[in-house]
Amino acid sequence: MNVAEVVESALKASEASYEQPKPGTFLVNLPGRHKLATMTWLIVGERMLHVEAFFCRQPDENHAAFYRWLLTKNGSMYGVRFALDEVGDVHLVGRVPLGAVTEEEIDRLLGCVLTYSDESFDRALELGFASSIRREWEWRAKRGESLANLQAFARFADPAR
Repeated sequence: MNVAEVVESALKASEASYEQPKPGTFLVNLPGRHKLATMTWLIVGERMLHVEAFFCRQPDENHAAFYRWLLTKNGSMYGVRFALDEVGDVHLVGRVPLGAVTEEEIDRLLGCVLTYSDESFDRALELGFASSIRREWEWRAKRGESLANLQAFARFADPAR
């Protein structure tokens, strides 16, 4: 079985939602609780399996604390790390030698991507986008709009608290 077949077999076994836009390239939708979806690329190269998922755009504020927090997280992560692209947006990125790619390793990597993305999302938004969240809270509250998807930020965004 070649590596692309191993990846596809692992995705089918996990019942993951995915597309295969071209041979050896898989786009996997990992549903979360905090970050509703983490779209993750698995790309089979000549020597490595490339793993990449968009995490969030570059922060609006508090850059030093935001990037320090990401770098601190990197030290305890398996398989992927937080990285910036050329415009400053944050991704989870990793590379695995093709010889190490098994169905179990694909499952582990996707589990790590989902865990790091979902469990880190609220804190990243709090660090890098607090002012925007407060403005959004205020705007919605004034208009009687739903605040349901902002409840994770109520402790600092809700002036009534």
